[in-house]
Order: sequence, then C-alpha cells, then structure tokens
Amino acid sequence: MADVSPHSIAQVDMINATSKLQIEAADVRNSTTNRPNWVSYLRSQIVPQEEYNFINAYESAKSKAERDEILARDPNASAKAVICLITDVAKDQIIRYVLTLFDDLLQEDKKRVDIFHNYAKKEKRTIWSWFQGTLTRQDPFIVNMTSSIFAKLATYSDTLMEEKELNHYFSFLKDQLKASNNEYINTTARSLQMLLRVDEYRQEFVKNDGITALLSALNGRANFQLQYQLIFCLWSLSFNPEIAEKIQASGAIQVLGDILSECSKEKVIRIVFATFRNILEKITDREVQRLSALQMVQCKTLKTLELMDAKKFDDVDLQEDIEFLNEKLHTSVQDLSSFDEYCTEVRSGRLQWSPVHKSEKFWRENAQRFNEKNFELIKILVQILDTTGDPLILCVAAHDIGEYVRHYPRGKNVLEQLQGKQAVMRLLSADDPNVRYHALLAVQKLMVHNWEYLGKQLEHENNEPVAAK
Repeated sequence: MADVSPHSIAQVDMINATSKLQIEAADVRNSTTNRPNWVSYLRSQIVPQEEYNFINAYESAKSKAERDEILARDPNASAKAVICLITDVAKDQIIRYVLTLFDDLLQEDKKRVDIFHNYAKKEKRTIWSWFQGTLTRQDPFIVNMTSSIFAKLATYSDTLMEEKELNHYFSFLKDQLKASNNEYINTTARSLQMLLRVDEYRQEFVKNDGITALLSALNGRANFQLQYQLIFCLWSLSFNPEIAEKIQASGAIQVLGDILSECSKEKVIRIVFATFRNILEKITDREVQRLSALQMVQCKTLKTLELMDAKKFDDVDLQEDIEFLNEKLHTSVQDLSSFDEYCTEVRSGRLQWSPVHKSEKFWRENAQRFNEKNFELIKILVQILDTTGDPLILCVAAHDIGEYVRHYPRGKNVLEQLQGKQAVMRLLSADDPNVRYHALLAVQKLMVHNWEYLGKQLEHENNEPVAAK
C-alpha cells in the first residue's frame, strides 16, 4: 500500500512533538481541570451508563495490557462508547478530552483502528461518517484533532477511505492549507504526509488539484518546518511515475529550486534532493526526464550540490542522492545545446537576458524550430505577455517574438493567428518604459515585411550602416 521507507516515516513522526495541537493535547491530558467529572455527567444523564462504564474502566487502567484487555472484552461496545462520547455530547470540554483519549488510544497501538472499522462495518457505514459534524465545529482544537484522527483511521488499516469521503477530507485539508493565520497548519501538513504514503490516496489528491495547493502553500508564508513537511508530501507523490510527470509539469522544480538556493536547513535540502532524484528516476519518458534535469540545472542545483558534496555526510541516503544528481545533471549539461537551454528557460516562464536572446546566430539557426510541437514556444511567449506582470520578463518575451518574426518569413502570420500581435500591441501602453520600448520594437518588426530591404533603404538614406534591430 505504501512505499515510503519506515526509517523516513519514523523520523517524520517526531515532527508533531511541538506542534500547537500536541501542546494543547498535553494540556488536556495533564490538567486536572480539563478532566471531565464522569460521575456528575452520569447523574445528570449527559453520559449514558454504558459509556460511563467504558470510560471509567479505561481511564483507571494503568498499563497498555490492561487497556488492551478492556478493549478486547467487548470491542463493539468500546467503539460505540468512544463514538458516542464524541458525537452525542454537546459539551466541548468532553469532546476535547475524548478526542485526545481516542488519539492516544490509536497512537499506542495502530492495530486498534480495526476495532472501529469492524464496528462501522457491523453498522453498515464507515467510521468517518460519524465524525463529519465534529470536523465542522467552532473549536479549532476539536476540528484539528478530528482531522488528525481521520488520517490515522485512513492509514493505520487496510480499510481505505472511500472516494466521496476522501474528496471531502482532501477539500477540508486544502482549505486549511489556504487559511490565513492557521495556527494548526503543521497538523494539516502532517495529515497529508500520512495520507500520501498510500498510492490510492495520491491519485485522488492529484485529481483534486492537490499539487497546486502544496505549491501555493510553499510559495506563501512557509517556515522551514512547514517547507519540509510540504516538500515531503511532494516527495511521497513522486513515487508514482504518472504523478512524477505531473509534478514536473506543474512548475514544482522551479519552486523547489528557489527554496534550495535560499534555505540553509539541512533537512529541507535533503528532502528537495530526494524529490529531485525521485522525479528523475520515476519518470519513464526520456524527453520529460531530460527536460526535468535541465530545469534543475537552470535552478542552479549544481552549485548547491557542489557545496553539499564538499561536506561529505555520514547519511548514506543523502550522499547517494548527491552523487546521483551530480552525475545526472552534469550529463544533461554536456548534452545541452543553446536551443535546449532556451526552451528550458521559456517553459519555466522565468525569462532573463541570457546570451541566446541577443545572439544573431541563435535566431538565424533556430527561428524555424519555434514552429515545432505546434508552435509550443510561441504560444508560451504569447501567454507570458498576457499573464505576467514582471517588466523584465515582458521585455524579453516581446523581444523574442520580434526576433522570431524577423527571422522566420511567415512568422507574422503565425503571430496573428495566435493572438500574439494583439498581446504585443497591448504592451505599448504599459506603465514600465522599458516594456513600452521593447513592445514598440517588436511591433515595428511585425509591421515590416522585408528587413533586408529596409536595412538597405535606411543605410542609403543615412549614408551609414544601420543595424536591423
């Protein structure tokens, strides 16, 4: 069901030790004021006799063996008692306490999830169906502890969450990732880390636009701990070859490359390297694999690899990842042509004045290649003009469209069909003077049919050589 190494998971299990949820859970466990007065609740009929008998006996148990004995005595009654104490009682204090007890019960022995799944099957429903209302309560501790328990119930057993409930849960988790000032976001990420160990869950998460949600969170206010957890999710996803291709196509390599160049935390660097290695190993399409390597090179990954390689880590897995990536990326650099370099830059959307843009030789030799793959590069350049707000990127894109038209005889027709002319014209009224200047040059190139003739005419009129651009 899962293919992430147990050693890695054991390390990640330590993450939650200091999360807000765990700090509050410790307070619920240890504070005498938080412990419900079960006798009082029994007398006032807030808690029924059967649930009282279970909770009283379970709380009194001094060891795991005693707790196991209580649960085994009547598993269905035990499951029913826990469910009822959470879902049938209105008081937040009781719900907080029993949820914490439920979470501890599952963490102490993962096999105990089967008690609850078996009870649910007997009742012809799923265990999660009882707690959908709890997941929407006002108390954030209750909501996030319920969410954490959902993940355990979904991953500690062979009983998988069904599609409708899974999609609802993924929507909840994605909303939590987006929520501003979410103090429990590490718990949200932790739940995703657990779920994405399971391939069936990976598929549904990606269908629900989960990769975009992870990248948005990474681009936001993520500190290094959250960065690690979110990248761990991408790493888990990348074990699936089909999903690894989607990660590559999503722009994730550029996002991870930015983090790699800015972060000094070893654990974050390690998980980025592991994700990069997975992408290169799991993707079966050679061209996509090659493109992935070129994107990593463009993100200056080789520089980080050199710095890390010089340290010589004791961690065998990390050292192997460094050596693997070094070899793969250096090989891709050796095979790199100027056109490959250009394609990688355009597909990344991060245009800059790299040498190829100003190279007459490059445009003379490669202009016709811009028609390959149904004018892919031209379409990307036009899209950049329509969507980006970065003045530098707009300048380069406008320049390149002008050069394509200048060097490819039918380029003007191609641009008009792809709405490129209108996109360039719109930039004539841009706020940035440099953007207006490069847009004007591109428009001039679009308007002129014969550059050689124009050059000669200008040269004759001015009696001096005039460059064509």
